[in-house]
Amino acid sequence: MRVELNGEAIRTQATTLSELIEERDLPAASVATAVNGDFVPRTFRDGTALSEGMRIEILSPMQGG
Repeated sequence: MRVELNGEAIRTQATTLSELIEERDLPAASVATAVNGDFVPRTFRDGTALSEGMRIEILSPMQGG
């Protein structure tokens, strides 16, 4: 299916947000996620089903000052 990840159209085989994070080899414990503009807590990622055209943001914290 096609989704938008961080502003870029991608194809994915993932069916949940957790699977997408794993598929992209991202550190699940240290990223923030949102789907269609709504924050998704870590505990809800397994239950967050993906569908065609969703807008997903996966953000890593930045350090510095």
